[in-house]
Amino acid sequence: MINRTFPLALFVLIATCAGVFAADWQTDYAKALQMAKSQNKRVLLDFTGSDWCGPCIQLRKQVFSRPDFRAYADKNLVLVEVDYPQRKKQSAELKKQNEKLSKQYGIDEKGFPTVVLLDPAAKVIREFTGYDGETTAGLIAWIEGKAKK
Repeated sequence: MINRTFPLALFVLIATCAGVFAADWQTDYAKALQMAKSQNKRVLLDFTGSDWCGPCIQLRKQVFSRPDFRAYADKNLVLVEVDYPQRKKQSAELKKQNEKLSKQYGIDEKGFPTVVLLDPAAKVIREFTGYDGETTAGLIAWIEGKAKK
């Protein structure tokens, strides 16, 4: 009995913990802005090529997916992924929204990844392009205005 129960219990524990650390990224920009306004949180836009951009993938892996970033984001931010994948399917509506956002924030001239921090009223506070191995603590300091990128 123990031999059958232990693997199942271990699987449930791992699955539950993995969900705890997965950041709640929005893809609907308008909905995210409404959330930010109602919760009085800033918005972090991540312009990414999630399935082809090496620095984007590293930023996600080394910073955005970490438990310490998740804990900070849950209290302080509404996270928005603005993705331009090559292989992953997106709805026509999402593609249209993301193209509009690319033009609005000048991403074509800047490149990927570009991270834009907005206040709850959707005004740009600061932004940066690229990923040079920053840590979660470094990104949080940048968000708080205590470090330059």
